[in-house]
Amino acid sequence: MKFGVIVFPGSNCDIDCFHAVKDALGHEVEYIWHDTEELDGFDCIILPGGFSYGDYLRCGAVARFARIMDAVRTHAAAGKLVIGICNGFQILTEAGLLPGALVRNKNLKFICDTVPLRVETTDTPFTSLYKKGEIINIPIAHGEGNYLVDEDTLKKMKENGQIVFTYVDNPNGSMENIAGVCNEQKNVLGMMPHPERACEEILGNTDGLRLFESIIAAVESESVISAQAVKNRHTGTRRKSAMETSRSKPIAFTQKEELLHD
Repeated sequence: MKFGVIVFPGSNCDIDCFHAVKDALGHEVEYIWHDTEELDGFDCIILPGGFSYGDYLRCGAVARFARIMDAVRTHAAAGKLVIGICNGFQILTEAGLLPGALVRNKNLKFICDTVPLRVETTDTPFTSLYKKGEIINIPIAHGEGNYLVDEDTLKKMKENGQIVFTYVDNPNGSMENIAGVCNEQKNVLGMMPHPERACEEILGNTDGLRLFESIIAAVESESVISAQAVKNRHTGTRRKSAMETSRSKPIAFTQKEELLHD
């Protein structure tokens, strides 16, 4: 499979994401510049952390208008995978690909720490290799990670299983301790913590590795299903052709017998 890491002016975690995919996981990955117009050939798109466009106006408010975002919307609408990490999460909410908004931390300070998260659902392509309720430790580094959403939308999100990660000890004031959410179709994930910074033993933590491995497993499983469907179609065509040939044989034999009798 193939990952793509979008690079906006001001992104600073793009290299971390690239390294995690290429070196820790051994999978194909490319950088994608923000003015690219299409994402053909990519299975999963990563919007990395950083300070896109200097975080002017609001975090992600300018990046949502980048040319690449039309392609991201098309990619997501096709059912392909998108993950926004930290600033990438902020961009996805600003772009309307995920519900809610991210505002200043409750203490108005930038927080850099490693925090415990609870996996709230494994029914997504991003968390299938975790256990529901499992506690994992993932780094955070943000000043605007306080997640807010209106009550009606929050209710729907709970009903749909869209709350993916929550903080065990809420560091930023997020509603319902929310650390990561997905869309209704569950193919777009946004999270403030940085799983790409927890993918190698040398960093002292590999709790983020299974998120990327879940993505790979989901895409490869879908590829197997698609390949099997194609195989079944071809097998069905061959069987149909064989049956038609078989049915035509008695006619040929009958005609031959009639000619011999004549």
